[in-house]
Amino acid sequence: MALARIAAEHPEAERFEIWFQDEARVGQKGRMVRRWYQRGMRPRMVKDQRYKSAYIFGAVCPARDTGAALVITQVSIAAMNLLLEEVASQLPCGTHAVMLIDNAGWHIASDIRVPPNITLLHLPPYSPELNAIERVWQYLRDRYLSGRLFTGTSAIVDACCDAWHRLLAEPGRIQSLIDFSWARQVNA
Repeated sequence: MALARIAAEHPEAERFEIWFQDEARVGQKGRMVRRWYQRGMRPRMVKDQRYKSAYIFGAVCPARDTGAALVITQVSIAAMNLLLEEVASQLPCGTHAVMLIDNAGWHIASDIRVPPNITLLHLPPYSPELNAIERVWQYLRDRYLSGRLFTGTSAIVDACCDAWHRLLAEPGRIQSLIDFSWARQVNA
């Protein structure tokens, strides 16, 4: 088991946490979402046809109901390094994070600087359903980011930052979205 191997490699760690990391593109070329409305009627919704976008580079820990994110205009190895530094700074003393990530180019590049209190655990290819942060992206899009017209990149960045802060301000929301029993057992 990968988690047992990581625990054996880090005997100094008093506690292990599972973190889920991924990126979400948010932009003017949005998507339509389902809305509750009167039976037999369809509510009006706007759909922007322009192509400006930004990315939420995020990671969440369901055990502590917390997360870290960067909102940027393009994905890169430098952004991944910044996110790893931010997550490492949020870990309590004696805690080691096991971060589940996909195999995107900026996740597997040789010049990624992984802090000593984080271990990256790559998910199998083509398996987004295993990365629980996908549920967080769905929640943010459904509640805060879909059906909107953004005037430009700065408006998209502001909306993404606002959505992320709202997510973190809701006690228990990350835990409710990432209800993986195996993740709770590892964090116990």
